[in-house]
Amino acid sequence: MKITPVSELVAKANEQIEVMTPQQALERQAQGGAVLVDLRDIRELEREGRIEGAVHVPRGMLEFWFDPSSPYHRPALADASRKYVLFCAAGWRSALSAKTLGDMGFENIAHVDGGFGALKAAGATVVTEAKKA
Repeated sequence: MKITPVSELVAKANEQIEVMTPQQALERQAQGGAVLVDLRDIRELEREGRIEGAVHVPRGMLEFWFDPSSPYHRPALADASRKYVLFCAAGWRSALSAKTLGDMGFENIAHVDGGFGALKAAGATVVTEAKKA
């Protein structure tokens, strides 16, 4: 059995999807034309903080929350006039996720090259929550 390395899957996905720089994503968000979608695990959010204004969509629920026919659909993810810009920690999960949404027929999807770390380095406002006692 030959296993395709995830790095190859990500590279192939990046050839088929729209890839935005962190600066492009933040500018588009500031202009109101993009929704940043954070795919990171809840533990990553608690540990590292969140990009201000980003919507958290757990990677395991992505397809279900985007699909209008799913009982789990989230109407906030249905505005066809806005671009949904996915990101994760470094850009691997978001590249694969953007490809999956494209395969489902979504056309207003992109992902951020470099993920959360690159957005943070580009000056994104990161908000943290107080630890619960």
